[in-house]
Amino acid sequence: MRRPLIAGNWKMHLTHLEALTLVQQLSHELAGRDLDRVEVAVCPPFTSLRTVQTVIDSDNMEFSLGAQNVHYEEEGAYTGEVSPAMLKALRVRYVIVGHSERRELFGESDEIVARKARAAFGAGLVPIMCCGETEEEREAGATEDKVERQVTAALRGLRPQEASRMVVAYEPIWAIGTGRTATPADAQTTIATIRRLIGDAAGADVAGSVRILYGGSVKAGNAAALLSPDDIDGALVGGSSLEAGEFAAIVRASP
Repeated sequence: MRRPLIAGNWKMHLTHLEALTLVQQLSHELAGRDLDRVEVAVCPPFTSLRTVQTVIDSDNMEFSLGAQNVHYEEEGAYTGEVSPAMLKALRVRYVIVGHSERRELFGESDEIVARKARAAFGAGLVPIMCCGETEEEREAGATEDKVERQVTAALRGLRPQEASRMVVAYEPIWAIGTGRTATPADAQTTIATIRRLIGDAAGADVAGSVRILYGGSVKAGNAAALLSPDDIDGALVGGSSLEAGEFAAIVRASP
């Protein structure tokens, strides 16, 4: 059984004090909730990681901590970058790599994303590797080609035990922050394709172990339907993760 994962990507929002308030509110909203069944992760900006890590530890919150990006080198003259070891020292468990905003706005290639995934595993982190197509690619029938290229590149060079632990997030670019959402059937079709591609590249056992999330305008009102298909193991949530009640409702909607 793959344990569902609901991860909140806070993007470039919230000061460290605002982040502290949000995670405390989220803990209150989910108090008494059995989080053994579903894993909840929060991914604040770098400036808030230490604050959120401290309150999670001191209050024994059942949340996993994630980061939104990482560099692929262990150290060096890379002004403004953050290494895998720096994140590991803050007890970060997950790191998002290859989010469409990193790919589209900052020019990250499939190879850069793959290097980040390998570096994350090398430091004991778990990458949440994002993939997805633009509206133009979708209309041209190129969704499968796009995700195949992204997934295959990310798996390259990973050992089977690493590949089986990687989290994949399918985020159609046309649905991110637009209010538009793939139908549950569309999301299941593409995510089933991703699972098949993983099986082709790394074997059936690995494909059966990898958790694949859906992301793209996930809200409390559509979460239950989007999370119901068999191949969908949770959600990577953007804007709706910034409001504790809304995000908690998405967690509760996880089957």
